[in-house]
Amino acid sequence: MTPRVVITGFGVVSPNGIGKEAFCRAILAGKSGVKRIARFDPSTLPVHIAGEIPEFDELAWVDPRERKHVSRVVPLAIAAGAEALCDAGVDLTSQSMEEKREIGVILGTGGGAQEFSEEQYRLWHSGHVKQVSIFCIPSGTMGTIPSEVSMRFGFRGYSHVVTTGCTSSTDAIGYALDHIRAGVQPMFLVGGVDSAITPGIVKGYSLLRALTQSWNNAPERASRPFSADRDGFVLAEGSWMFVLEDYEHARARGARIYAEVAGYGSTCEAFHRVRMSESPEEPARAITLALEDAAISPEDIHYVHLHGTSTPLNDRVETRALKLALGARAERIPMSSLKSQIGHAQGASGAAGVAATLVAMEHGRIAPTINLETPDPECDLDYVPDAGRKAQIEHAICNCVGFGSKNSALVLRAAA
Repeated sequence: MTPRVVITGFGVVSPNGIGKEAFCRAILAGKSGVKRIARFDPSTLPVHIAGEIPEFDELAWVDPRERKHVSRVVPLAIAAGAEALCDAGVDLTSQSMEEKREIGVILGTGGGAQEFSEEQYRLWHSGHVKQVSIFCIPSGTMGTIPSEVSMRFGFRGYSHVVTTGCTSSTDAIGYALDHIRAGVQPMFLVGGVDSAITPGIVKGYSLLRALTQSWNNAPERASRPFSADRDGFVLAEGSWMFVLEDYEHARARGARIYAEVAGYGSTCEAFHRVRMSESPEEPARAITLALEDAAISPEDIHYVHLHGTSTPLNDRVETRALKLALGARAERIPMSSLKSQIGHAQGASGAAGVAATLVAMEHGRIAPTINLETPDPECDLDYVPDAGRKAQIEHAICNCVGFGSKNSALVLRAAA
């Protein structure tokens, strides 16, 4: 029998709420976290807005002497990770060396430490050579992020990063699921973190015509998944972290169980480095694989958390993929996209969707897709527009698609 894998804790640093409880209140109320960029002056750029978290205190989580040597994603990951571990009842002060070896870290990130690298290059080229960090090379890599988290908490198990674009944290959770099922380790701290909001990155996404440029004067209305007037996503940052563990391990220590990670599926269209194919076949197959892994059918699904980027092509193809994978059932399932409230946190967005789904399961209420004022005729499913909705959720799909033709999906099962 395949071992069961459960979520026993989660932590959040989000544009519309720092901490799990604040995040929960905000998303159920449909509160937007999108605002004018505060980290730098965006006035010379075509995009002035982002799902930023200016109130997050980095120095509460990283020593001021060390902050100049690490990317912003490090304190974000540590903050959310610390809350997840506390929420799961993991006492770091009493752990033996053997127990520390049984806990791994797998993080998903898209932009990773790009923010740190861009700042170091800026300092170098401005002539302020003495200000460049001596760790500009190692701290500018993706692998340093889980390393910093492992070092902070003293975990000696796996310490890996997954970077598959927008599907990164969905894949990280899927990989942790597979590792626990295989008996490699009984527990993982897993999730997603991204903070790639810099002048260079904003300009780069603008060149791709991926970001909306129409809502600089109304940031809270800018992210508009499935709306006919959508024209691009809103860049965002944040961290959503979970404790995943073997069910028997969790039960033995009396842990609270939020939900079970019941299935995972992943495919690649092998089509284009940025643009999705118009065909929904491969994103639909990822959903089908996740359902098969969970040993359930479309009729068992009660909610779908959508990728829902607010880009014309992605939203249209995702809608087609859900219809293909779920058949007639797709028209009867409530679905929503958290990106409408916080923007697109790149590789962390899948973990954000898992967090929103856990909130829906725990509170019996689905967070709404806000700003869906003019429905696109080609996006005609039930996206729970504008106001939240009561729902009893036994099984849910968390769906992701990303650059490089990646598609990944998770199935969550409510705690028994």
